[in-house]
Amino acid sequence: MRAEATQISALTAGAAHLLCFAGLAAAHGLAGRGALVSDPALALRLLVVCEAPIVIAVFSYLRRDAKSCSFFKAVARGLIGLPVGAFLNAFGAIVLGAPVGIKYWIATIYWSLVMSLFTFVPAACVFGASKIDWQNVLSHSIYFTPTDVENYMISAPCHGAVLGAWLGAWPMPLDWERPWQEWPICVTYGALAGYMVGMVVSLVLMTVHKRRVRAKAD
Repeated sequence: MRAEATQISALTAGAAHLLCFAGLAAAHGLAGRGALVSDPALALRLLVVCEAPIVIAVFSYLRRDAKSCSFFKAVARGLIGLPVGAFLNAFGAIVLGAPVGIKYWIATIYWSLVMSLFTFVPAACVFGASKIDWQNVLSHSIYFTPTDVENYMISAPCHGAVLGAWLGAWPMPLDWERPWQEWPICVTYGALAGYMVGMVVSLVLMTVHKRRVRAKAD
């Protein structure tokens, strides 16, 4: 059964995205400029360490079923969702051609955890195991029909990260012999860019949605 949606203001959504961005900025500051190219495993590990607590805490606070689900239960859902989402992302990447050699497996693990934070964990914290909500938030139709505000918060960054990672993989097979073409460097750059663009898009969609609601009310 679908839980009752919690009304989220554009200010709250913006603050949530700003906190998530702060986690990315903190990881970048700790790793140093160019760390993703020189030491991908370290840079990705710092991304996980800095971003995971923020994403899980923020979206657990925004959980849809607040009356029946405590904050700590939502945190537990996020902690369970993190490795599950990482496995699915790693599996998808390998199926699509990511290298599987020992040289890459540590970076692949950290990359898949980062992608899980972008794609899987927010929905796990907010929706739990609600099949209907998962279907709604993963569907592309969410951009063409009115929906709940938190769906935009989750869908746009998630889709942006996946699309960015896919686009970021295009230079890998090209014979440019550049260091950043190694797995998973350019894919990570693409995912980060797509994730941040998705956050901006979600705020725009929320603003448009709220204006439509006010117009109908008037």
